[in-house]
Amino acid sequence: MIEYLIFLAISTATFALFALGLNLQWGFTGLINFGHIAFMTLGAYTTVLLGLKGVPILFSAIAGAIVSALLGLVIGFATLRLREDYLGIVTIGTGELIRLVVNNQDLPVGDAWISGAFGVQSYAIPLSTTPNLFFRFLMIGVLSLLAIVTLFSLWRWVTTAQQSVTVSIKKEFSSRLVVGIILGLLSVAIYVAGVVGLYNYNPKAGLMLLALLVLAFVFWRLEFLVKSPWGRVLKAIREDEEVPKALGKNVFSYKLQSLMLGGAIAGIAGAFFAWQLSAIYPDNFQPQLTFDAWIMIILGGSGNNIGTILGAVIYFAYDALTREFLPKIVPLDVERIGAFRIMFIGLILMVLMIWRPQGILGKKEELTLGK
Repeated sequence: MIEYLIFLAISTATFALFALGLNLQWGFTGLINFGHIAFMTLGAYTTVLLGLKGVPILFSAIAGAIVSALLGLVIGFATLRLREDYLGIVTIGTGELIRLVVNNQDLPVGDAWISGAFGVQSYAIPLSTTPNLFFRFLMIGVLSLLAIVTLFSLWRWVTTAQQSVTVSIKKEFSSRLVVGIILGLLSVAIYVAGVVGLYNYNPKAGLMLLALLVLAFVFWRLEFLVKSPWGRVLKAIREDEEVPKALGKNVFSYKLQSLMLGGAIAGIAGAFFAWQLSAIYPDNFQPQLTFDAWIMIILGGSGNNIGTILGAVIYFAYDALTREFLPKIVPLDVERIGAFRIMFIGLILMVLMIWRPQGILGKKEELTLGK
């Protein structure tokens, strides 16, 4: 159970990062990106290929983020002057194009050139060697500090909704309270699993700690950015780009910055995705992963970073619970069970879009979907 919780924590943190990048592009800027997986693919392959060349892991991950941001620059110059529907078509084509190129080209794996279809294996993973007792206690201390900061931030986020007595704010407080309790309990469970995994050292526990630290840092800086004047311009572009244009803002430049930053975040997520898998193949980067991120954003609430993380938690909780318990309840074979799970989450999304189209934590007055 400890190892399974660590696995789920890494998966959730990785895809929360991935979805945060998409949420910046879509939720805050209004850019329809159906090829977000392209950024993750480049980030993952750049990180592992440079690692096999002897580049330190930290620098290879940073290089992966930079290459992903440069892809955003190229896509931006080619597509951002198009209308929304054409932008979606071009981005999904770009995502598949990069996957097919990786699949059909030789890659510089170490000192040899190997066909991308064979995948990349045996690359370095962060914190894979067992540290000494002092460093393990230091890592447990960092995890403890992160857990305390997380619980305090959740408490402050919930209590700020009590400052008004209006009906809408009372409803928001109720939803925040429920979400805060769920995320708080989940944080405690992950903390306990992390402490056990770090003390009786498991390399995946070290990777989990690193993933959670990066997720916390990215979330903190994104929250700062979207509340800054830069973020307010992005929201204005999302609502009606003619207004910031009339105020003298370079809309194309802001869109490009959003696409590049979101791509860089997805590139970092790609590095963690590769480290968790320990071996990557082109088929690991199917378009379905982009739409999984869209599910997370729609569930949690577009334009809300906490909602995006909540969407990732719900998605992986649903995936784990149905994978474990559904075969015991529904008398179907493995293939039909998989189809049933996809059908059921589609049904949940349809009900959610009717009952609460803005998502669990989204604000209806900021809704851009179906505008």
